[in-house]
Amino acid sequence: MTPLSRFRQGTPIRLAEGILFATYATLRSQARGGKASRVEQIVEWLGRDFNGVIIFDEAHAMANAAGGKGARGEQKPSQQGQAGLRLQHALPDARIVYVSATGATTVQNLAYAQRLGLWGGTDFPFASRSEFVAAIEEGGVAAMEVLARDLKALGLYAARSLSFDGVEYELLEHQLTDEQRRIYDSYAGAFQIIHNNLDAAMEAAGVTSSLHGTLNPQAKSAARSAFESTKQRFFNHLITAMQTPAMIASIARDLEAGNAAVVQIVSTGEALQERRLADIPTQEWGDVSVDITPREYVLDYLAHSFPVQLHEPFTDSEDNLASRAVFDADGNPVFNRESCRRRDAMIEKLASLEPVPGALDQIVQHFGADAVAEVTGRSRRIVPVRSEDGSLRFAVQNRPASANLAETRAFMDDEKRILVFSEAGGTGRSYHADLGVRNQRRRIHYLLEPGWKADSAIQGFGRTNRTNQKQPPLFRPVTTDVMAQKRFISTIARRLDTLGAITRGQRQTGGQNMFRPEDNLESAYARDALRQLYRLLVDGKTEGCSLLAFEAATGLTIMDEGGLKDELPPITTFLNRMLALTIDLQNILFETFEGLLASRIEGAVASGTFEMGLETLRAESFTVAGRQTIYVHPGTAAQTQLLTIERKDRIAPLLLADALDLVQARGGDLFVNARSGRAAVKLRMRSLIDDDGSVHRRFALQRPLEKMRVLAEDFEHSHWQPATVQAFEAAWNAELGELPEFETSTLHIVAGLLLPIWKRLPKESTRVYRLQSDAGERIIGRKVSPAWAASVTGKGPVRLDVSEAWRMLGAGTIALEIAEGQTLRRVRAMNDWRIELSGFNDLGVERLKAMGLISEIVSWKLKFYVPAGAAGADVFAALVDRFPIVRVQDRKAA
Repeated sequence: MTPLSRFRQGTPIRLAEGILFATYATLRSQARGGKASRVEQIVEWLGRDFNGVIIFDEAHAMANAAGGKGARGEQKPSQQGQAGLRLQHALPDARIVYVSATGATTVQNLAYAQRLGLWGGTDFPFASRSEFVAAIEEGGVAAMEVLARDLKALGLYAARSLSFDGVEYELLEHQLTDEQRRIYDSYAGAFQIIHNNLDAAMEAAGVTSSLHGTLNPQAKSAARSAFESTKQRFFNHLITAMQTPAMIASIARDLEAGNAAVVQIVSTGEALQERRLADIPTQEWGDVSVDITPREYVLDYLAHSFPVQLHEPFTDSEDNLASRAVFDADGNPVFNRESCRRRDAMIEKLASLEPVPGALDQIVQHFGADAVAEVTGRSRRIVPVRSEDGSLRFAVQNRPASANLAETRAFMDDEKRILVFSEAGGTGRSYHADLGVRNQRRRIHYLLEPGWKADSAIQGFGRTNRTNQKQPPLFRPVTTDVMAQKRFISTIARRLDTLGAITRGQRQTGGQNMFRPEDNLESAYARDALRQLYRLLVDGKTEGCSLLAFEAATGLTIMDEGGLKDELPPITTFLNRMLALTIDLQNILFETFEGLLASRIEGAVASGTFEMGLETLRAESFTVAGRQTIYVHPGTAAQTQLLTIERKDRIAPLLLADALDLVQARGGDLFVNARSGRAAVKLRMRSLIDDDGSVHRRFALQRPLEKMRVLAEDFEHSHWQPATVQAFEAAWNAELGELPEFETSTLHIVAGLLLPIWKRLPKESTRVYRLQSDAGERIIGRKVSPAWAASVTGKGPVRLDVSEAWRMLGAGTIALEIAEGQTLRRVRAMNDWRIELSGFNDLGVERLKAMGLISEIVSWKLKFYVPAGAAGADVFAALVDRFPIVRVQDRKAA
């Protein structure tokens, strides 16, 4: 094996045979000075007809090969991603192997793997990369899971799956103390002062003008970018440092129990430490007194990045007023006195606030360097040293390049029972309870600082859960009750789901269900909820926070002269600004935001449109009653089959004793319906916040087989009446006695290869399911409606009884396509479920009214609804008699 660096760029590679090794950094070297690029150098050596093997190890390093659209606009393709593509294009006969533990966290990042033939080939129905990306993104996480599975079926992809059997998860939440809340609020107030002074300093320095607006866009953008990045980094480190004492106490309990602790972090504060040590004479390094705390980041920002240089106005070539930096005769910058005064005053205020030591230093200094194995990129650190007289001092300790190997060995040999590793120690190392090492204690893996990279986070999890281990680890993510900390969890939750879907064909192997769907604050539901929050702020309907208070605290402007802005701050900006708010203000805004988000997610789940990814179906029995091949892949003969499956579910109602336990455990009340005679336990549940900001109280009604959610006002006007224990028990037992032991149903699954016929599958049915039949056959595929199955098999349209169709439509399990392109479906309108008719022609409006449909104007658009109750059934019957049912859409599979 010969490294490419042995041959100078532009010179021929003199190897008759062998393996050529090149880093991505070397591969991306462009042509310069008349010398050919590194890619051209390799191609010249191999020859255009080369048909050997090219292996791209850690292929995710080429992730941004085609660029894309990011949070800040268009992103240019990465140089090494383009170099990898150029090499593949130049050698069309070469056999390409992509190797990666974290292939891609988004579908766009698969652009480097163009040899898989995902687009522009014959195996998949996508003509271009953009069409492929659009189709997979529309299908969501489920489509990514199908992608991985189908590539495996075609022999294009092999993934080694690590068992997570026995791995446990336990969230460690640190409740901020009153003193920590005071400190956090003090820093939040300090950042608000910095923000206000930043605007004043830029105006004083001539960067902006109250009369003429922005005079120097570049200087203003640089100042704001530096401020926001410093703020985000500071609060990340502050929250991490504040939750460390709770983790230290937990580690102490782990050590008493005979376990070993592994702590995963991202930042070590090395750069900050080196800047501080540079100001201290080396002869004093044996006894130093220096604070390396998150506060230093802010002080560094104020000292070096706060805009204090004077700018003078001038008129550019197009007669536009602008400003430029001022320098004296010797070329030195001229500073504005007012800006300097404001900066110095803020430094003095921050310096008076209580410092919070960094997380890594807290761990090392609490347990001692002799007990903690540190596997990071730090070349030196400050450690506690006890003198002969028993006094404690802090000294600088140099760490040689081999320190990480020695520290890892000490941990695996059980000489040290605590290990802390950063990103520098999170790749290519093993800290698990290997059967071949002395330290086979159970690993308690603390995710103290998640960081921003999901692939790094999951690689960190893999350090303590590997093959040949005596026992699996316990993963313990650490968090606080600071609402804005969801900002960091959200990024990881979103990316771990897509990462698991793309790399394993199963989203759960990414986050391992560590995070809930609600933790993803960057979803479409969260974006809709945020826009509505902005509207409520403008309308003055957010209790406890006015529009002026919000804009002053966050620095965000959401109104212009015409009202609410068209281009509102995105969710990422909103979450970042939340960090610098006081705890109480965070709670007010997040309570409203999460209420809006919860109502949207609940609505999506109820309507069957919430994207759940791969789901496992469980029942008493699954029997394959019919099997028909609907597609055969020409190259591999892999098949796509339509399966008809008879499902048998054991009915497991809530027993009377458990229902009565709910009354005691959750403060429920006993009710019996005066009309039907059915019993239910009324429980409290979270209120809903509608788009107008109104709060609607809700109750949950626990029945033997279901839990219903009802609005308080609807419940008050219903037939539910308080009941005695005897009446409740009689009604509950009577209903239990009527229930059969089993319930049977039929479902249709398209299994096998799915992507080649992806465009033929119904769009309203994108969810992917897994089940195992009674015969032991494992089936993974997409659930489709009986109507779609009938259209494929040619058995004609599905006939539905009118009353049954009305019942299923009201339950939201189906949508009906009727003649003349019209559709009936259940929708949420005015806080109630209604049956809406869409797709009608304006010429038939009067006819629909005559049939009994109710017309309403919603957002300046005419809507038609079928009445509720018995009258609605008659109207529905007349409607489908005039416009016959053409197709049934199974919404529960959507």
